[in-house]
Amino acid sequence: MIAAGLALAAAPAAMAATMQTSAGPVSVTAVATGLEEPWGFAFLPDGSFLVTERSGRLTLHDGKGATTVVRGGPDVVARGQGGLLDVMIPRDFAESREVFLTYAGREGSGAGTALAAGTLAADGTRLENLRVLFQAPGVDGNGHFGSRMVEAPDGYLFLTTGDRQKFDPAQDMSRIEGKVLRLNRDGSVPADNPFVDEEGARPEIWSLGHRNIQGAAIDASGQLWVNEHGAKGGDEVNRVERGGNYGWPVISYGVHYDGSSIGEGTRQQGMEQPVLFWDPSMAPSGYAIHTGEMFSDWEGDHFIGSLKFDYIARLDPQNGFTEERLKSPETARVRAVEVAPDGSIWFASVGDGAIYRMAPQGADSQ
Repeated sequence: MIAAGLALAAAPAAMAATMQTSAGPVSVTAVATGLEEPWGFAFLPDGSFLVTERSGRLTLHDGKGATTVVRGGPDVVARGQGGLLDVMIPRDFAESREVFLTYAGREGSGAGTALAAGTLAADGTRLENLRVLFQAPGVDGNGHFGSRMVEAPDGYLFLTTGDRQKFDPAQDMSRIEGKVLRLNRDGSVPADNPFVDEEGARPEIWSLGHRNIQGAAIDASGQLWVNEHGAKGGDEVNRVERGGNYGWPVISYGVHYDGSSIGEGTRQQGMEQPVLFWDPSMAPSGYAIHTGEMFSDWEGDHFIGSLKFDYIARLDPQNGFTEERLKSPETARVRAVEVAPDGSIWFASVGDGAIYRMAPQGADSQ
């Protein structure tokens, strides 16, 4: 239940915009407005949803316009690309009421990607029993925290970290930067992680050689997919395999911002190739794989936001990951994309400070 006394905004206007797509006309409706740099959002079983704002604010929205600030979140370093980042609601929320958050956490003189969990109070106004489950070592600088998080079908957590703009740590097994991590729900390390028994390796590591993962999703088969920023060119979609090395900064399809080459080319034995790369860079962020019946033509398709070119990429894995660009005035710097329980597609617009819902025109409203 959301406390009316803490409401921040009136209900969004019911007027919907129309986007023309390969699946026909789609209605785009604002479901949350007045946000300051929204970064992630997640759905609760009762139809409400939580939104993170990079500044450190966590808000609960009832889906009808009432909004509550949720107190008790972690202390965040809100500088550069750091701040309060992703939010994840586990499948057992109805029983546990646990909320998982990623953020830039202070550690020593720097900051590192962190994971915390707390229990959402019954009235929705605060997180209780907040505990830090993982904290990466502090690194100087304010970029490339990665920080997407998904729950695997077996209950393990995948957490992404960026290379913190330091390049080489992405290949260093003793470092946490530039990796996908696999954790137990309490932050401990699963006994069957691929590098648990490798001397000098961080046991949390699931895959390595990533630059800055900004989107992660799991498909119907349980396969983990990520998207990550390249430098100048070379943004990637990767199918993440256990123990895989995705090459950064040894191989890349991009170049440095000054035009100089990166690493040793685009291929090397023992390093994985991307499923797809963009050149020029589109700055991918957010990742969702469609399930449900609302968009039957898009079943199993991948949806990735573009921060640079203001659109959502619909990728069709049954047709060579061909791309359709879903674009409207509302798709301004898309930071997050999610599929709602009813099959509608939602996205966070940094440019508008809003969360939008996409549904076939004429479909029942939320």
